[in-house]
Amino acid sequence: MKKTLKLTMVAAVLAVLNGFAFADEKGNEIMNKVADFKKPSYSVTDVYMILTDKKGTQDSNGFREYGKEDGNKTYIVMDFKTGTNKGTRFLQITDENGPDEKHIYLPALKSVRRVNSSEGSKAFMGSDASYDDLTTRDVSEDEHQYLRDESMKVESGKTYDCYVIKEIPLDKKGTQYNYRMVWVDKETMYPIHTEMYDKNDKLVKVLEVLDIQKIQGYDMPMENKLTNVQTGHSTTLKIAKVVALDKEIPARYFTQNFLTTGK
Repeated sequence: MKKTLKLTMVAAVLAVLNGFAFADEKGNEIMNKVADFKKPSYSVTDVYMILTDKKGTQDSNGFREYGKEDGNKTYIVMDFKTGTNKGTRFLQITDENGPDEKHIYLPALKSVRRVNSSEGSKAFMGSDASYDDLTTRDVSEDEHQYLRDESMKVESGKTYDCYVIKEIPLDKKGTQYNYRMVWVDKETMYPIHTEMYDKNDKLVKVLEVLDIQKIQGYDMPMENKLTNVQTGHSTTLKIAKVVALDKEIPARYFTQNFLTTGK
């Protein structure tokens, strides 16, 4: 089974993608190309997560993110270095043949615990992303409806030429959203604008990729913003530095022991 891009926080895709059944042919074709987005086998980036409330008050957290693509599995580790989440570490393992696995180390508790599926609606690190938003959706879990071609101007001022896709979960009990509207950039085949609608068909969140840069042959989302339009709170993720791409990372970084020790 093919899984979609994810909000790893850096990739910031927040499970905004994919599905086969009952979808039109063009919608399927577009979203399969999105799912096949080229990613490095290894990546190390320094990232700032900036939380902004409706009054404009900000809280900034810095973390180093380690990523690995290994066969059917994708590993992401976030090691928070600064801010209110300093010392917290998070591991997510995505398996194309099974459910995602999430573990978190909280320095106050000095222990690692697994994040259960029942916690899916809880906010991740005080951000506007829930744990379910981080979960990678399989390509077969949504119906895809190609609606139109359309230009989309994001908050940074850049305009993208896009395909517009409506994604409807086949099992609505297993998701927070009734549907998503996705604007896919034709040049990179990356979802640069996503609107998420709640069970009452009210717009609840908007995810925008504000800057994509070509680095070592990869189209990388360098800055994105997730806004909860119902609360006025937003989360901005900005890559401050691409430390390394396609340079092997020791396997110990992607373990629960690393979450505990940071080594």
